Amino acid sequence: MDADKTVNSSSATSGVKSAARVLDVLDDIAAHGPGTQLQLATRLGIPKSSLHALLRTMCARGWLDTDQTGTVYRLGVHTLTVSSAYIDGDPVLSRASAVMDEIAAATEETVHLGRLEGTEVIYTAKRESKHPLRMYSAVGRRLPAYSTALGRAMLAEMPEDVRGTFVPHQIKAITSQTITNRDVLLATIDKAAQLGYAEETEESCLGVRCFGVALPFSSQSVDALSIAVPISRLKKGREDFIIETLLSVKARLSAMRDNRPVR
Repeated sequence: MDADKTVNSSSATSGVKSAARVLDVLDDIAAHGPGTQLQLATRLGIPKSSLHALLRTMCARGWLDTDQTGTVYRLGVHTLTVSSAYIDGDPVLSRASAVMDEIAAATEETVHLGRLEGTEVIYTAKRESKHPLRMYSAVGRRLPAYSTALGRAMLAEMPEDVRGTFVPHQIKAITSQTITNRDVLLATIDKAAQLGYAEETEESCLGVRCFGVALPFSSQSVDALSIAVPISRLKKGREDFIIETLLSVKARLSAMRDNRPVR
């Protein structure tokens, strides 16, 4: 092999490896929180010597920041700039914004927008409830699709033989109420397909019941809306109102997509 080609190939490989490590650092801090150089090196399996220059460069470019001691690394302000650009440019987020406002105003409950990414749901937008509600559902959070009303609503839109690929044989519980029996879980998703909406009770957040519908913005339903309601507020008729609100929005959006008259 030509010597120049060998050098170029080696440089390209090194560049790709460095780029991968940059992304690994961002993913790790986003998932597990800030860390020192030693902690990050241990978590990622990267030699400290290799990580040192990488962290300095990421700090200089605003992707990372440090605490007052200069030893603990956290996400930098540039990650917010990129995230904001993504939100501004995403067509589903812009189309769903008014719908979320409408549902939040009608129900006065917490409304979530989520997207299917692999076998997980990532929360992409949120409208807070007018009532006190402690929910760990920040934008950017990820949960297994099978454990959420958002995820189940999207899985229910898929062919029956495909749904099973999103449900592992060993199911990890999110709370003490998470369904961990695979057959029961698949039957729950089948029921959601029949009803047109999905639900879960305390499976992702104790004390909260969630209802979700897939958004018909495309031929592949990879986005969904859900309403989260504390069980204590689900008085007689309240649950029916929540479900009817979601199904009405879903029907209206489907009609708009297919250019059908809205009844």
